[in-house]
Amino acid sequence: MSSQARVQALFQEPACETNRAKDANARKKGCSKPLTPGAAAGGCAFDGAKIVLQPVTDVAHLIHGPLACEGNSWDNRGAASSGPGLWRMSFTTDLTELDVVMGQGEKKLFKAIREIIEAHRPPAVFVYATCVTALIGDDFDAVCFRASERFGTPVVPVHAPGFVGSKNLGNKLAGEALLDHVIGSHEPDDVSPMDVNILGEFNLAGEFWMVKPLLEKLGMRVRACVPGDARYLDIAGAHTARVNMMVCSTALITLARKMEERWGIPWFEGSFYGVSDTSEALRQLATLLVREGAERALLDRTEILIAEEEARVWRRLEPYRKRLSGKRVLLNTGGVKSWSVVAALQEIGVEIVGTSTKKSTDEDKARIKALLKDEKHAFDAMAPRDLYAMLAGGKADIMLSGGRTQFIALKAKTPWLDINQERHHPYAGYDGMVEMVRQIDLAIHNPVWEAVRAPAPWDLPAGGRIAAVDDDADFVARTRRKFAATTADDMGEC
Repeated sequence: MSSQARVQALFQEPACETNRAKDANARKKGCSKPLTPGAAAGGCAFDGAKIVLQPVTDVAHLIHGPLACEGNSWDNRGAASSGPGLWRMSFTTDLTELDVVMGQGEKKLFKAIREIIEAHRPPAVFVYATCVTALIGDDFDAVCFRASERFGTPVVPVHAPGFVGSKNLGNKLAGEALLDHVIGSHEPDDVSPMDVNILGEFNLAGEFWMVKPLLEKLGMRVRACVPGDARYLDIAGAHTARVNMMVCSTALITLARKMEERWGIPWFEGSFYGVSDTSEALRQLATLLVREGAERALLDRTEILIAEEEARVWRRLEPYRKRLSGKRVLLNTGGVKSWSVVAALQEIGVEIVGTSTKKSTDEDKARIKALLKDEKHAFDAMAPRDLYAMLAGGKADIMLSGGRTQFIALKAKTPWLDINQERHHPYAGYDGMVEMVRQIDLAIHNPVWEAVRAPAPWDLPAGGRIAAVDDDADFVARTRRKFAATTADDMGEC
């Protein structure tokens, strides 16, 4: 299938309820919004593919393109690994203008693959196309196929050059690479009726490790977590699992649907953010496993575990409920977090004054509408000046967002907490919920805010009374006279 046909097929995803509701002509147009100049600042398709595949920790990730496309792969998006560190190393063919003109791209790619395999002996090499190599027409697949035959190591081509679309499209193209070249290529000898796959979980700040022990207590085994802390052979044998749980449908819904079509693996979308959503995810996993042949006693064990964990976590959350009840939160994120974090915070009495729906599917937006009961609290995107006005006006007690908007909150002298991929604290599962609430409490009640909101010393008149510069005419006049005198003295010295 050509790249153009592959992209168009991803835009017509039949597992998406929105696409199913369209007529045939509307489906052909796809569901992607056209990119505007500069839109790559939010991430191109290459970036999206790298995000999905790089957390496969024992694989070598080779970028076929100019040096700048590789950038810095260290701690990609805060994903964590419990073992191999090869995924953190940077490999690139470092194409130059001379290589492009002289047609040396394919030779450099083959040589780079050989050097990586000889030096590191990885179980596989993932090779990523970039804008330059896609435009000059390097026979990407042929080189990967030849190298795989020659060195006896799987070499997986990833067709996601940046110009084909957005970061989200790159996520889906990475899933296609796994389907075409990895999943189903290895037959594990320890298959059991309790095997599950977790799709779209990136193990940010190690948060999947907060959930995995719960599954193990129930006797479930995670055959593959794609991609968080994954191993190549685990993903290659993922087709033997009995159930798939989809954590981020905007990224890998096509992967879940096609695994169901090819291997009959049922899937559902769930969340591990918040007490109720974590409990519901465990119930769904247990129910589907029983339907697929696991013992019915699993359902009882699941309910017992949920009751124990919920009682324990609510005891830990009770002190925070009293301190945070009624606090107002502005959530400026997107995707699955736009509704899953809303549900989690509402459980402790926090008021959500707004949540961004950027990068959210129509299904995500429907969940937000059901949770908030007011569409006015959901916004697709808010300009920085509007965010600042909202925070400076005291309409929110804290903003939860990514690092790019933290300075808006800090300028408005409002507490801020990182909820996106750069964070250093895990928020998934029961204990993750406690950690998220604890971090919000620490941020809101940090004494630094009282200090930064206090008037500056130069805003205090001699008598100690607080004077607002804009409102105290005498103070403003004195300041102007003092500035004029100082300026005159300086000019005289010159």
